[in-house]
Amino acid sequence: MSMQVFLLPDLGEGLTEAEIVEWKVKPGDTVTIDQVVVEVETAKASVEVPCPFEGVVGELHAAEGTSLAVGAPLISITGGAIADTPAAHERYREEERAGSGNVLIGYGTGHGPTGRRKRSAAPPQQRAAAPQVSGNSTQATNFHSHAPKVLSPIVRSMALQGGLDLASIDTAGGHGVITRADVERALTSSTPSAEGVTRIPITGIRKTIADKLSRSRAEIPEATVWVDVDATALMQARRDLDASIDGVKVTLLAVLAKLTMIALAKFPELNSTVDTAAGEILRYENVGLGIAAQTDRGLMVPVVPQADKADLKELSERLAELTELARTGSLPAARLSGGTFTLNNYGVFGVDGSAAIINHPEAAILGIGRIIDRPWVVDGQLAVRKAAQLSLAFDHRVCDGGVAGGFLRTVADFVENPVVALGSVR
Repeated sequence: MSMQVFLLPDLGEGLTEAEIVEWKVKPGDTVTIDQVVVEVETAKASVEVPCPFEGVVGELHAAEGTSLAVGAPLISITGGAIADTPAAHERYREEERAGSGNVLIGYGTGHGPTGRRKRSAAPPQQRAAAPQVSGNSTQATNFHSHAPKVLSPIVRSMALQGGLDLASIDTAGGHGVITRADVERALTSSTPSAEGVTRIPITGIRKTIADKLSRSRAEIPEATVWVDVDATALMQARRDLDASIDGVKVTLLAVLAKLTMIALAKFPELNSTVDTAAGEILRYENVGLGIAAQTDRGLMVPVVPQADKADLKELSERLAELTELARTGSLPAARLSGGTFTLNNYGVFGVDGSAAIINHPEAAILGIGRIIDRPWVVDGQLAVRKAAQLSLAFDHRVCDGGVAGGFLRTVADFVENPVVALGSVR
């Protein structure tokens, strides 16, 4: 007498385990293909799991209330003429590999919902998309004749929401099971005609930018804080400094960079990175200041090494040089690495604020929006002032909101009173 072991299927969306809520059968019971044998609960939903085999229940491999890993033995069934179980399991694994991400795997069956508990309270359209697992047919020769083709509840929901007819979806991979990739391909082909659409390959520097920003969002748990500031004194200080330094044009960016260096000295937590492999925060002694710059070749972040050691005149000169190299596309690769903190003047695009993406692997990015005339209360009186918004996106692993807020408030105070911060620095 043969024994078949049914393994807990992949429950979808990256879930790796489930809790046994209620067994619907006990050892000695006879079960049919597609009969619900257990109800499990994941972090996202309760799921009724049908059995892909028929025969007599031999063993329940987990007690109610316990957790079971995906791929671990769930239930053993003895008896039943199941000749192609290895092939069925291979189809299971092929479906898992074929999907774009983890999906709740259907095994393929031509049977109706024999023995399956009905949820009569749910309307038909909800029952159609409810989480279910199909059983595993042992009739390999009829595997491609089932209608509709078996698919996971997540994939089924995607198809229904996209208005697709399940019978019209072509499958790839030869397994006869509709996967997420199949549905996504069908949704793409069912979108409006590609006529008038230009396809632009993501290559070169655009791909580099996309990869780096995607990695930042994927790995860094970032948070953003912002504050409005009165930049009237900052604008005046820039003009005064420009007039006092012979032969060097002091830009607003240079003054902001210097104020940032002074603030970072007070809050060194933000001049760091996280070594995820070692589980350590690396705090840098010196600041490699990255300057976000939009060029004809895309977004670049040239770096001023040891910017904290430079006085205002030197900082102005080095920033002017970097800006010119970026504008002409002449930046050597070495000038694009070594950053530990980034400054972003997105105000040049005519916008007030931005929740910027941290330049991986740094821990923070400071931005300033456009400086424009706004009504502002000064000494209890309404006045027109030069106002702007500062924002700070930071890695929440290196510090908490108190440090981030303290740093941003310090920069804001410096912007409103730059002479206090700069003193005699040039």
